[in-house]
Amino acid sequence: MAIPSIAAVRKALVAPPGKPFDLSKRDTSGRDVFADKAEAETSLKKDAAVINELKDMLYAEGRRSLLVILQGMDTAGKSGTIKSVFSETTPLGMEVKAFKAPSSEELARDYLWRVHNAVPRRGHVGIFDRSHYEDVLVVRVRQFAPLEEVEKRYEQINAFEKHLSENGTTVLKFMLNIGYEEQGIRLKERLEETHKLWKFNPVDLDDRSRWAEFMQAYELAIHRCSTRHAPWHIVPSDSRTRRNAAIARLVRGALEGMDLKWKDPGLKPESFDFG
Repeated sequence: MAIPSIAAVRKALVAPPGKPFDLSKRDTSGRDVFADKAEAETSLKKDAAVINELKDMLYAEGRRSLLVILQGMDTAGKSGTIKSVFSETTPLGMEVKAFKAPSSEELARDYLWRVHNAVPRRGHVGIFDRSHYEDVLVVRVRQFAPLEEVEKRYEQINAFEKHLSENGTTVLKFMLNIGYEEQGIRLKERLEETHKLWKFNPVDLDDRSRWAEFMQAYELAIHRCSTRHAPWHIVPSDSRTRRNAAIARLVRGALEGMDLKWKDPGLKPESFDFG
């Protein structure tokens, strides 16, 4: 079977801006996008190599940036996605930020302060492992802020992302959509496999007990914040390989959409004496 086009993957995964959105109707297996797992592996390998070259072009140009936002429930595979999609990418021009619970210094400022401070500089690809969406997801579910305050944040986030897009940063958002059953399997793996034990946090089980609330919060955030300048993509994540392949397709597409060119400094070899 042929590898699906970038346009086909985008159409299958995007949450259309301004239209009703039902997260429960979204597939978590990924077979609708990549029917064959071997095909997904081939696609991922090819795209990872191209992403590296395009990243170098972005860095050489030094005028624009790409921000990749990864959100998902625990075990959905945020760090695994970064490792696989950017497996061929050299560190130069790459920035990765993992957002944890805010520090006292961050809490003393508005919730977007620490996020804006981590936006990739021009010429760089930035990756957010979690993001400002925590402030309308976990904050909403766990009631860390008054509901009326959280309600204001959706439009604030839209304005923030529009500001970024109008100032040279392409915003690419992915919700890693893992199924409830698959999450249970992966959480159990973390307890049983020594090399994964460090990832286990009892809080993850508390979040799991609030699964329905989190899904409602995700559905609301996606519906309100999927915009023309920064649409949401819902990525089936029960299969790690299919998840990674789909995201690689769209990262490659975003970079290709910038129509990047190698910077010409106007230097001629004949102008220099190489001895």
